[in-house]
Amino acid sequence: MRWLAVPAALCLFAQGAAADTFRFTAIPDENQSRLIERFSKVADYLETRLDVEVEYVPVKSYGASVSAFRNDQVQLAWFGGLSGVQARRLVPGSVALAQGSEDAEFKSYLIAHRSTGLEHAETLPEAIRDMSLTFGSRTSTSGRLMPEHYLRQRFDAAPDELFSRVGFSGDHSRTIALVEAGTWELGAVNFSVWDAAVADGRVDTDKVDVIWETPPYPDYNWTVRGDVDARFGEGFTDRVRAALLEMDDPELLASFPREGFIPADNALYAPIEDVAEELGLLR
Repeated sequence: MRWLAVPAALCLFAQGAAADTFRFTAIPDENQSRLIERFSKVADYLETRLDVEVEYVPVKSYGASVSAFRNDQVQLAWFGGLSGVQARRLVPGSVALAQGSEDAEFKSYLIAHRSTGLEHAETLPEAIRDMSLTFGSRTSTSGRLMPEHYLRQRFDAAPDELFSRVGFSGDHSRTIALVEAGTWELGAVNFSVWDAAVADGRVDTDKVDVIWETPPYPDYNWTVRGDVDARFGEGFTDRVRAALLEMDDPELLASFPREGFIPADNALYAPIEDVAEELGLLR
C-alpha cells in the first residue's frame, strides 16, 4: 500500500518531488479513509504498469490538489471538471488523459430532507425558494459549479438571493450527512457518490432523497503534467494513458465507482471552462 500521510507529504513537498517517484493525488470528494483505501490500490496498479515507484498523496481540499499539481508536488491527478481546467491553465502543456465512462455525461442531484415535503420532479420546483442549501466544495464541478449554473438558469438569481442560507460542506459525503441530519434542507451532490452510498446502505432514504437531477455535463478526469516525458522517459505520457484506459479490475473500478475509463482531451472540458468563466470561478 503506497500513500503518503498528509504530514509526511508536506515534508516531502518542502524538499521537492524526487525524480524517480511518480506521485499523484485526487480531489477529496469523500472522507479521507475511503480515498486512501481507493487510491492506494490505484498506486499499486500503476506501479506495476509503469515500472516506477508510485505514491498517492492525500490532500485536504480541492484547492490543495490544484496547488500540488501546479507546484510539481504531484505529476498526475484525478480532478473534477473545474479543478482539471484550473490545473491545466496553471501548468501549460498538461493534458486530460482519460475520464470515467460515466464522466462524459455526468450529473448532479439536488437532495432534500423529508421535512421539506418535496418530491422528485423533472423541473426545479418553485418551492425551494427561501430554503437552506449546502453545496459541497466551493470548486466542485458536481457539488457547486453545475448545480449553481442550472439554479441561476432556472430562477435568474444567485444562490444567496434564492435561498435563506447557503453553505459549503467540503465534500459530497458530508453534504449527504448534513441534509440527512436536517442541518440543511437541501444539498447538491455528485450522483455517483449518492448512488454508491445508497447501495452500501449509508443513507437513510426515509430522511433524505433526490428531488431533481441536472442535465448531463463532462466531469472527472485524469490529468498529467506536460513535463513527465522529460522526467520519466520518452513515451511516459502514453504509458500512463494506456494504464488508465486498460484498468479492468472490477474491484478497482468499483472503488471510483466507474465501469471503466475512456479517452479524454482538454477540448472536452470547454463547456466547464465557459460556465466557470461565467460564474467568475477562474483566475
